Formats: sequence, C-alpha cells, structure tokens
Amino acid sequence: MANEIPLHQRRRDPTAAELAGIPWLRVLEPPQWTLAAREVTVGDALPGDYVCRIGRPVTYWFGVVEGLLKMSSDNAQGQTMTFTGVPPGGWFGEGTALKRESYRYNIQALRKSVVAGLPVDTFHWLLDHSIGFNRFVMDQLNERLGQFIAAREIDRMSNPDVRVARSLAALFNPTLYPGVGEILRITQQELGYLVGLSRQRVNESLAALEVQGTIRVEYGGLRVLNLEALRSSVFHAKAGAQSLPRAA
Repeated sequence: MANEIPLHQRRRDPTAAELAGIPWLRVLEPPQWTLAAREVTVGDALPGDYVCRIGRPVTYWFGVVEGLLKMSSDNAQGQTMTFTGVPPGGWFGEGTALKRESYRYNIQALRKSVVAGLPVDTFHWLLDHSIGFNRFVMDQLNERLGQFIAAREIDRMSNPDVRVARSLAALFNPTLYPGVGEILRITQQELGYLVGLSRQRVNESLAALEVQGTIRVEYGGLRVLNLEALRSSVFHAKAGAQSLPRAA
C-alpha cells in the first residue's frame, strides 16, 4: 500500500551518486549544473505511491534514479490502461512541463524507487539558457513520440509473445532510459502489469524469447542479447517451451 505521507512531503536532497545518475545534468555548463543540482530533490517512493495524478497541475519534471514506475490512465468504464513503464534513467512529463498544464496520466511506483524532481520554473530557465538541455529535451520528445506510436501498435497485437517482446524493447530504449543498460531489473509480475498479461503468460513468452536467443533470464532481471530482433519480433511461441523460474 502507498505510504500515508505524500511523496512530496518525503523529499530530500540527492546524494552525489544520485546526481551522477541524472543524464541531463551531464550536458550542462558548470554554472548551470550548479544551479540545477541545487534545485533537484529526490523522494523514496514505496510500491503504490503516486508520483503524479491525472488533473494535478505540473510542479516538477520527474525522473527515475532507481526502481520502476508505470504510466497509466483510467477510461470511462473505470478500467486502467497502462501506457509504458519508466525504468532507471528515464525522465518524463516534459510535454506537460513545457505547456504548464495538468497531468493527463498517472505515474505510480511498482516497487521501491528513488524519484527525482526538477522544479518546473528551473526546467524553463534551463530551456532559456542551455543549448545542451534544449537538445536533450528535444530528443526526449522525439523518442517519446515514437514510443507512443509503437504502444498503439502493440495494443492491437493479438500475439502475446510479440506484445511482450515489443514492450521489453521499449524499456531498453537507450535514449529514454540510459540507466537500464543491457540488464533490466524487473520481475515477471511487474512485466505483466505493464503488458496487461498474467505472470504465467509472461513466463511463457519469456521462455520463447530465450529459446530464440533474444534475451536471457537472469537472477533479478532480463539481459537483452539482440535488441533489434526484440524490436522486430514477429515469431510465434514454440511449442513445449519450458517454464522459467520467477525473476526475483
């Protein structure tokens, strides 16, 4: 369950290691870095904590230092639609921050996570004063557009194995999620939440992907062996694929 104390009331100053994990700080000039690093705060989110909610005005630009979040929305029937996961290194909501509008989605922690926030006024100051920061945000917006076009395509796929493969590929995007690297720390249950499938069905799909040589299931996560094959997967699960142990 979510903590009774709101996440924003649990914010604190980041450690040096946490600042080092924020990718856009690396593109700033020293005076800009000093100002931005002073303005960044972090919060230790617990499973179920909301980072932002639909209808709330934007106050921060957020990113994941550690952990895993999900972006979702509720339809008119009260059903939850998950758009994507946000693994380490991912920053999100730049479009909302640019327009200073209210959120049109929920962001919620799937596990214990460290979430960083940059005040929206500082976000706009950096846009006005840093070419490097502008390029970073522009790249984010471009990649995000491609991500959501792909997500619409995934939603229409009837083959669950392809859905798992494409959804995994989206989480290994090096531009949006530079903190992931080659190993994604995720459980089969968490992946099921993101893809909209049961843990058992996700297990079967991961087994088929491993047989294909696209991924390798390791303790606590997944290692990608062929990202391009993962992005273009059109295979059908092989009969008799062995069930894999649950990722820790």
